[in-house]
Amino acid sequence: MIPALPGDIFHEGQVLNNTWTVEGVLGRGGTGEVYRAKSLVTGRVVAIKALSAGFSGDEGYLELMRREEAMRDILHDAVVRYSDCSRTPEGHVFLVMDFIDGPALSEAMAERRLGMRELLIVAHRVAEGLVAAHARGVVHRDLSPDNVILRDGRVEGATVIDFGIAKDTAAGAHTVVGNQFAGKYEYAAPEQFDGKAEPASDLYALGALLLAAARGEVPFAGATPGEMIRRKAETLDVTGLPEPLAGLILWLSAPRIAERAPSAAAVVARLDALLKGAEAAPARKGATPRPQQRRAGGGRGRIGIILLVLAVVLAGGFFAARSLLVPDLPLVQPWRLEAAGGEAPRLAGPAPDTASAGRIAAAFAAANGGDPPPDALSPARGMPTPGWAEAVERLFPALQGLQDWTVLVTDMRAEVTGTAATPAERDAAAARLAEWAQATGMELVARLAAAPALLMPADLDALLAHAASCGPLASDLPQGGAPPGAGVTIRGALPDAAAATALAETLRPALGDRTLRLEVETLSPSLCRILAAASDLPEGGIGIRLAEAKRPEPSLTGIYRPGDNPVADVLIPAELAATPEAELWVAVEETGQVFNVLPNAGDQETRLDRIGRPEGTLRRVRVLWPADDPGLGQGRIAFRVNDRDFGKAGIFAFVTRGPLFDERRPGDESAAAFAEALAARRAARPDLILAATHRILDLRP
Repeated sequence: MIPALPGDIFHEGQVLNNTWTVEGVLGRGGTGEVYRAKSLVTGRVVAIKALSAGFSGDEGYLELMRREEAMRDILHDAVVRYSDCSRTPEGHVFLVMDFIDGPALSEAMAERRLGMRELLIVAHRVAEGLVAAHARGVVHRDLSPDNVILRDGRVEGATVIDFGIAKDTAAGAHTVVGNQFAGKYEYAAPEQFDGKAEPASDLYALGALLLAAARGEVPFAGATPGEMIRRKAETLDVTGLPEPLAGLILWLSAPRIAERAPSAAAVVARLDALLKGAEAAPARKGATPRPQQRRAGGGRGRIGIILLVLAVVLAGGFFAARSLLVPDLPLVQPWRLEAAGGEAPRLAGPAPDTASAGRIAAAFAAANGGDPPPDALSPARGMPTPGWAEAVERLFPALQGLQDWTVLVTDMRAEVTGTAATPAERDAAAARLAEWAQATGMELVARLAAAPALLMPADLDALLAHAASCGPLASDLPQGGAPPGAGVTIRGALPDAAAATALAETLRPALGDRTLRLEVETLSPSLCRILAAASDLPEGGIGIRLAEAKRPEPSLTGIYRPGDNPVADVLIPAELAATPEAELWVAVEETGQVFNVLPNAGDQETRLDRIGRPEGTLRRVRVLWPADDPGLGQGRIAFRVNDRDFGKAGIFAFVTRGPLFDERRPGDESAAAFAEALAARRAARPDLILAATHRILDLRP
């Protein structure tokens, strides 16, 4: 434990929840502190993680705490066990978890260089923990050496902690939590810089963690955001590291997800094989040759020499005679076999003999659903291990369920690519291949995807249209389609988090193994109703500039707090403003009510050639004014953010050819009435609205 400070959240002897007595501080971070505590009831020692008051009220950090507390159902010796999440009367949120007595991996690697076998054991333990977490849909997102504790100082007791919550305790490591990124830059996967975190991201972090532990230093990720992104697109530098550690790190940390280890279970299978090999290696290496016996005198020695010469002569005669009957086989190095299924099947490479060639060809044909290709494999010398032919024969049945697969076997390394009809079939094939690799001792690189081979925009249009309850939803799919492993971003708005979850589940079968990024705003039902009524309107180059009365610079975020006075200008291209009979209509929605800002009771003028002022190629029309403007009450409207009605508000602007409505709307009305009137007007006059836009105001306490 470390010395207490006056500003600590808890103090020694303090009792939390009438159960936990605080014994001291274990560590401090940027967001809070970790304490050792003991149960007054059972005497059980636990660790308590507490958020500082400033973060205990932040919804983002609370969500991370809730995610971490959800780990309580995961029971595995390599994963810290959580038991409770509570809030003190003072407002501090804290988590109760198992106390693991031992140094962090970051501390161990600072004291000494870990051996390769130790690193493989750590990797095996962490991968086992990730299997348990990923099975529950939990992604760590912040795996690093300071989040792996060596129970009792033993690598066999490596345990993963800190699921979901980020902290800043490792020297030289930078932790960021937010909507766009979570994790330490040095260990984060490339996709995390795009706001994506998935099981494969934890595998990348495991590879970077092993590299750091092997070298005894934090990997350099770059000094600027641009340099970080460039470095993440490159493979990690494993120069000087021995095999199989270097190959394992590269497999785990491939920049592209499709080239990375397919799952934590596959990593465990590979490490099982590597550790078994590491156990066997010392016995082979340490075996001592049988000492030669020397005898005095020359009788038996001369007889031995004569017999040896005779054996060499006879052997030479045998092999000479054999060469007259059987031609010498070519030596093939490296031993390389290629195979491809689908409409253009291919099988080529060496085999140790014709019988093995026939069995491999038959297994290939069975996997591809056709006849074996004639003379596909040629007998040769150079097979890397006696069991190689049998291993390759057993590989083809594991490809069941894959389409358009390819196989490249080079010595003891097999690279397999293929596409499955569904993610479930892909995962089943990946599991079979992992079992095959473990059973045969072959190194496996599997790049498996889920169909379709190309995802086209039309494949998602109907699904997005059905889910668009808050205005249109759009994807970033290129017209040529997105290949397997690509990322797909959906943009728009939805009424709540449940709708976002439902959308993700709806899209999952169509996306296959493509990663989904939802860039959607959560808006109120009333805002969604207006957005739906205004959907598919042209923007026409118009925009809304937001500011605050005391701060003239533009507000890019649209965030306002109690006492703020939002100011808004509608910016219209001069060419559009000059359209004959062009008018501007503006409405503000807040807490289910719509306030018709233009026209209003004090200002009926909406013709663009009569309102606003030209500014270069634009016409600026102020629609929300500073509260101290002397013209208020004469058609100028202002409002301040109060300390009660927080949430999202919206400002909507329409450029029309003639009046938007046949008669002036009331000063304020329900959002439902406004949306209904807008939809009816659009149905009656489809060409009425020339352009439309909106901005969301985020009213926060």
